[in-house]
Amino acid sequence: MTNTEEREDLAALRGDCARMAPHWPPAERIAVRPVPPSLIHGVSVPPASARLLEAMAEYGG
Repeated sequence: MTNTEEREDLAALRGDCARMAPHWPPAERIAVRPVPPSLIHGVSVPPASARLLEAMAEYGG
């Protein structure tokens, strides 16, 4: 992957995040415990963004 492709992929990821953000309003208070995965639903991540995250060492590998 070239530097230009990496920048384009990062820009696409930022765009995906910006589009998803309105679906997650801020909590009225800060939760002290993690949310169980069974309560997380309705989230879809475009395959290209998922591949980009997977390739980032901090996230997946």
